[in-house]
Amino acid sequence: MMSSSTESLRNDHFLIEKMMRALNTTAELLKAGKSIPAPFLEQAIDFTKNFTNVCHHGKEEDTLFPTLEKGGMPRQGGPIARMLFEHEITKQLAEKMDASAKAYIQTGDPAQLVADISAYTEHVSAHLTKENFRLFVMADMMLQGKAAQVGKELAETEEAKLKALGKTRSHYEQLVDQYDAEMIKKKQQ
Repeated sequence: MMSSSTESLRNDHFLIEKMMRALNTTAELLKAGKSIPAPFLEQAIDFTKNFTNVCHHGKEEDTLFPTLEKGGMPRQGGPIARMLFEHEITKQLAEKMDASAKAYIQTGDPAQLVADISAYTEHVSAHLTKENFRLFVMADMMLQGKAAQVGKELAETEEAKLKALGKTRSHYEQLVDQYDAEMIKKKQQ
């Protein structure tokens, strides 16, 4: 049995944080003049747009937030409104990073991509911190005794979102591990 209502979301955060570190390494490598092959960048973008935005934010927006609303947390003007606003920014920053990755692949000029990776990772890291230390703490208190039910609903939402993408959680876990390992290897070269 899950110990807290937000355990599944916190597990997503560990995965997203690992990708953030790998993306920061990518930016360092690009700044140092190393080239990053297109397939790697495409994997990173796939993760940010599909796992983070579709799957993880989908779990929060379709399951956690409505559950919190039913428990009395307001949708307007409170933490939920703030998180929805930040999810929108995350989506826009991922789109920018996607565009600058495509431009980098064509031109070999990394400047815009480095800037966009930094903007993305800074925003997402700050967002995850707020969720981990504020929203999730409140959620776990509000939803005490409902952890198993919320966990089940989150798992169902995750499965539906990933199925629609034709992907699995283990696919994205492997993608992050491989991407991270590749960036570490490149850094040592």
